[in-house]
Amino acid sequence: MFTNDRRQEERTGKSGTPRLQYLQDLVGQFQNATDEETRERLVANLANFAYDPYNYPFLRQLNVLELFLDCLTEPNEKLVEFGVGGICNSCVDPSNAAVVTQNGGVPLVIQCLSSPVKNIVNYSIAALYYLCDSPAKAEILKPEVVDVIRRYAASDTVSFSNLAKAFLDKHGLI
Repeated sequence: MFTNDRRQEERTGKSGTPRLQYLQDLVGQFQNATDEETRERLVANLANFAYDPYNYPFLRQLNVLELFLDCLTEPNEKLVEFGVGGICNSCVDPSNAAVVTQNGGVPLVIQCLSSPVKNIVNYSIAALYYLCDSPAKAEILKPEVVDVIRRYAASDTVSFSNLAKAFLDKHGLI
């Protein structure tokens, strides 16, 4: 599942594209893309790479976390979904969480809690779960945010309820 240098070489071969270059190509394609479908596909692809700790240094080097944050301000719900998914996938790492918090990501993720799109809400709750391990904890545990998460904990939607209960339990709020 997770990659290391040896596994990366096995998968790409000696003449394959190094991971940093591949991710840089995806970022460049995103920056040059004009149609929404292409942008969606590229952000989804980048978000998939964000789950693997092997890629974390590359994501920071290429400012992909900032790209994910920019997607949260887009009117396109797919870009928001894939952007918050990428943040969720990567912010378990304290260095990535720091990038997200230092670039104003916490209010953007909190804002996603009110989305009508189920995946956006799920990714947001999970991202906030991990971001609470950062200096942004006080901002995340504001009463209005905790109230929203409590409502999700009481939801009939199992994924909302389970994630929200885990969040509340982690912080002794149940």
